[in-house]
Amino acid sequence: MRVHKIKRRLCAVILTLLIVTGVIVAAGFVQKEKTDNTVFADFGQKKETIVLWYTDDALTDYLNSKALEFYDRTDIRVETKLVSGLEYLEAINRASISESEAPDLYIVSNDSLEKAYLSGLATELTETALVSQEEGFGQAAVNAVTYQGKIVGCPFYFETSALLYNKTYLEQIAQTANESMAESAEEGSEAERNTQITSEALIPATIADILNFADQYSTPENVEYFFRWDVSDIFYNYFFIGNYITVGGAAGDDKSHIDIYNTESIASLKVYQELNQFFSIDTKETTYDTIMQEFLEGKTIYTIATSDCIKRLNEATKNGAFPFEYGIAQLPAINQELTTRGMSVTNALVVNGYSRHKEAANKLIAYLAKEASGDFYEMTGKISAAEQQNYTEEHIQAFVRNYAESVPIPKMVETSNFWVELEICFAKVWGGADANTQIRTLAEKIETQLAGVPVSKEELEDPQVELLPAVEYEDNGELPEES
Repeated sequence: MRVHKIKRRLCAVILTLLIVTGVIVAAGFVQKEKTDNTVFADFGQKKETIVLWYTDDALTDYLNSKALEFYDRTDIRVETKLVSGLEYLEAINRASISESEAPDLYIVSNDSLEKAYLSGLATELTETALVSQEEGFGQAAVNAVTYQGKIVGCPFYFETSALLYNKTYLEQIAQTANESMAESAEEGSEAERNTQITSEALIPATIADILNFADQYSTPENVEYFFRWDVSDIFYNYFFIGNYITVGGAAGDDKSHIDIYNTESIASLKVYQELNQFFSIDTKETTYDTIMQEFLEGKTIYTIATSDCIKRLNEATKNGAFPFEYGIAQLPAINQELTTRGMSVTNALVVNGYSRHKEAANKLIAYLAKEASGDFYEMTGKISAAEQQNYTEEHIQAFVRNYAESVPIPKMVETSNFWVELEICFAKVWGGADANTQIRTLAEKIETQLAGVPVSKEELEDPQVELLPAVEYEDNGELPEES
């Protein structure tokens, strides 16, 4: 009998141990589930999980951080996945069809939105993720994500160009000019003594101003170039012609709204061509990196740069490689007659049309674009497309202003080669080819692609363009107010 009692006690002990062990294992499973972001939640119940795809590793820490915050607020899990940007939409399509880790939402540049929408990979946003000027987005941002009157993505961050200048040099130039005027002034002339040129007056409103400054003032010893930019890349050239051409209208999606060949576009290219004699830049030997390196070394006063320059210059300042102050301003007009307008690319948050979690995806979009954008620049080095952000970095606002006036890159599939063709056009014109002929040829090619039949444009007369109308200086050497 004692043997049986001992056996029964052993069995009870073993059973108890098994139960306790099972509880521990189950608890460990739940804890692991919380850490690994797997689909299964506490007590075996499923929690909603959405998958976000992106291609830029600079976003990784930010997205993972905000995914956790979003989960704490909504109880919706977010799995982020960094993927290759090569054949990006094709990869999303394959995953969506096979339902193998397909994204519920993803980040893509706005020029891909038509292709995404027509492929069923983009859907109109719901009221959860409102995108409008009233909701804190500028017109350029709204246009970038609009397709056929529908908002098919949420503006997330952008890239555009602006005028970058060496502020230290401008202060030195102004000081030297003021000292020179003081020396040449007549003894006791109150008017001459009160005349001062400020460094702010040397921030050019036009390229004509830059040429006049170069002719009017002496430069610091280290300066090799007054104005230099990457003439081989259309992103930095586009502003010359951007105010006078349109491909797809304001939203870049209207096939009936194409205007490339006109008097103003010809005039702008003619001026661009003649700038070659003032700024001899070899398109085969210069790149954006070489241009930026020259600026870092103090060889250049003015250049055209994208927003990545801020981080690069700030880091160089900290380590002593850039012992100057710099400034960022609006893109200059060509002269008093010809204005300019830059290009922008907006990266958008898009809900996959194949997603089974569209409502949750829209909630995440609203959170990322608005509530979670406060520390976006600090964590990613990129500028949020949402307006009214409080930036500690003063130079960001200049890019925000340039973005507001920019032309969003078009999204029409039929004109996807337009930028390559426009870049070729600019390269030929810079090299001496006839501006009228080159822009007309480009217009015919793009319109032929859209129409599906050959299109011939009637040749326009060459406009009479005064290259850079001289700016009149006062007798005291001060620039007039309109400059």
